[in-house]
Amino acid sequence: MEEQAKKVMLSGIQPSGDLHLGNYLGAIKNWVDRTDEFDNYYFMADLHTITVRQNPADLRRRTLEQLAQYIACGLDPERNTLFIQSHVPAHAQLGWVLNCYTMFGELSRMTQFKDKSAKHKDNINGGLFTYPTLMAADILLYQPDFVPVGEDQKQHVELTRNIVQRFNGIYGEVFKMPEPYIPKAGARVMGLTAPESKMSKSIPEGCVFLMEKPEDIQRKFKRAITDSDTQNCVRYDPEHKPGVANLMNIYAAVTGKSYAQIEAEFEGQGYGAFKPAVGEAVIETLRPIREEAQRILKDKAYLEQVYRSGAEKASYVANKTLRKVYKKVGFVAP
Repeated sequence: MEEQAKKVMLSGIQPSGDLHLGNYLGAIKNWVDRTDEFDNYYFMADLHTITVRQNPADLRRRTLEQLAQYIACGLDPERNTLFIQSHVPAHAQLGWVLNCYTMFGELSRMTQFKDKSAKHKDNINGGLFTYPTLMAADILLYQPDFVPVGEDQKQHVELTRNIVQRFNGIYGEVFKMPEPYIPKAGARVMGLTAPESKMSKSIPEGCVFLMEKPEDIQRKFKRAITDSDTQNCVRYDPEHKPGVANLMNIYAAVTGKSYAQIEAEFEGQGYGAFKPAVGEAVIETLRPIREEAQRILKDKAYLEQVYRSGAEKASYVANKTLRKVYKKVGFVAP
């Protein structure tokens, strides 16, 4: 009875590149902290990944690596449902139905479509356009109460809520109205070389990957952008010192120290001492994750057992929603 009373949480990350510090501090670490509070569903969003051309072997490798890293970060598959999106056909099936209840104008206003269309002008495909409807299907299949998202993903949850309102308005209470869940701390880790933008695998020199070698991580932190302050003062001032504020944000997230404590710790020492200290703190945070992920990846039978049982549990829940939707829209029961 206790399990049934838990609120449902769902989220996924595309295996389009290696997981990085921003994914960990902004999302996965928070997921781990919520293990006992919610009934959690976390997936590798491989269906979304192919809106951009992928090397098939790399996609398979990254999907399994991401699963291993989820577990190494602390997502216990016995207490969280971990699965690969394409292993649950209901995602694509509901995605098509919801396409027919999503307006063209709504999709054309999505900022991610505009951004990705600008970056991939030679491949502006239909999947890129209807991507948010598949995301709505991902969410609604599990009737979650909350969807943990960054500020930049709120638009997708708003569209999902529009679809729920439209569909329920026609057919009755089919879908639960999901709420965006935005973590208070560590939600946006910025790039080390471009602190005005989120840390991204598309700018690898400013991005710290979970599986990266310690010496490479330290090199990136030593080269991190700070500011032109001649006094090299470690002070939290996001408006005037975004690079320093980003490093303080990272240091605070991995050490648990407050900004005031960090300012006091590095008073009079300057960036030459501060940047390597942040790098070392990150290295020690990621070391056990990297080592555990490497160990898990060698145990192929265990990984397969995790994604098979995860897909089985996810399919059981997803198919209940899909059957209800199919009946409502008038499909003959299979």
